[in-house]
Amino acid sequence: MTTSNGWQSLNLSRRGLLSGVALAAGGGALLGAGLSANIAVAANKVPQKTVSYQPTPKGNARCDNCAQWQPPSSCKLVAGAISPSGWCSIYAPKS
Repeated sequence: MTTSNGWQSLNLSRRGLLSGVALAAGGGALLGAGLSANIAVAANKVPQKTVSYQPTPKGNARCDNCAQWQPPSSCKLVAGAISPSGWCSIYAPKS
């Protein structure tokens, strides 16, 4: 349907408009929940600089021998990409 000024009118019902808004809000809430979970995990990790992280080992002490190591390139406590042959001051050997 076209109006006299050339604009096409939309035939929206109140129910259609409200259900569209509800769908958008629900999707946004789910997306927000996922993002906040990722942010919470990242917020609990310390920056590499804080723990003197280095991408090279310190003797036999290496990240892939540490109790906090998460393959392939992560740490439970330190933020960012971690080299398996790296080292930091919170190194704890696997028992």
